[in-house]
Amino acid sequence: MTTNSYRLQPSSRAPRWPFRLALALLISTLPGCETSRSPAVDRAPEPGERFLANLKQLTFGGQNAEAYFSPDGTQLIFQRQESDTTCDQQYVINADGSGMRLVSSGLGRTTCGYFYSGGARILYSSTFHVDERCPATPDFSRGYVWPLYDFDIYTSRPDGSDLQRLFRSPGYDAEATLSPDGSRIVFTSTRDGDLDIYTMNVDGSDVRRLTNTLGYDGGPFFSPDGGMIVYRSWHPQEPSEQEDYQALLAEGLVRPSRMEIWVMNADGSNQRQVTQLGGANFAPYFHPDGQRIIFASNHPDPRSRNFDLYMIGVDGTGLTQVTTHGDFDGFPMFSPDGARLVFASNRYGTVQGETNIFIADWVEP
Repeated sequence: MTTNSYRLQPSSRAPRWPFRLALALLISTLPGCETSRSPAVDRAPEPGERFLANLKQLTFGGQNAEAYFSPDGTQLIFQRQESDTTCDQQYVINADGSGMRLVSSGLGRTTCGYFYSGGARILYSSTFHVDERCPATPDFSRGYVWPLYDFDIYTSRPDGSDLQRLFRSPGYDAEATLSPDGSRIVFTSTRDGDLDIYTMNVDGSDVRRLTNTLGYDGGPFFSPDGGMIVYRSWHPQEPSEQEDYQALLAEGLVRPSRMEIWVMNADGSNQRQVTQLGGANFAPYFHPDGQRIIFASNHPDPRSRNFDLYMIGVDGTGLTQVTTHGDFDGFPMFSPDGARLVFASNRYGTVQGETNIFIADWVEP
């Protein structure tokens, strides 16, 4: 399937921003431009965080999350929202905290950035093909929900140039990552009426559906050898739960309060549940040894917003707590050599809800 290339030029349906705000955003969101920022700051791990050493804070202010290493471990791609009036955009930063620069278009909302295996291109999802403005936030009157925006999957060079859309599919196409050999993309989509996991070639061809049980299957990552996929899942069992899930899905929403960690073979076979903890267990990622999975969970108190990082064996044994901070820790990823861990956290935030990127040396006790 051929891809669509884009030149980011002024649009005839430009957002109705005040002129000064529009000008400021234009200047600050030119792809490839570095953003002024504080240097990385040394932080002390919390008591009991015996796996972490030399903890450093890389970002300061706003909402920063989903940071993932480049193949050589020298850079990170992550999403950042600088204020309540802007949308998440994709940034690349050096692993030492220097050189942060915007790499997405600065239009619409983006999510889930990832490096190609050779590091020459990046992958992310965006809504700017639908509207250059930020999409509306969901109505939380029905509880805490995640919006399923009309994302399409794009690829570009790491400086933001040569932007290409892999395909056009109505609905949600996001949460995309790549196989270690760079041949396949795994992603989550509503294209067949449910939230399921698919794979495709890197040019957008040969799309294959891997899951087909009613419920949310998403957040997939390949194992280091490319033979397995780890993901988060919730399959409603009771008729009332199924009705609620389908009603929210019809409105482009999903309720993420109950999820467990699953694995399957890369072709979709041998799907099996790893955790049975209760609460919300999400953001799983393989340790480079391929035998353990790190993830975020609030299972000790499912009603709370206190998420910590945990490790567990692929066979479901050996559950171990990694972080002990009293608020949110999530979106962990190991460097390719397993020497470092990057994650997002509310720790050391200056305002409520501030989330930043942290990196630490990984220490096996």
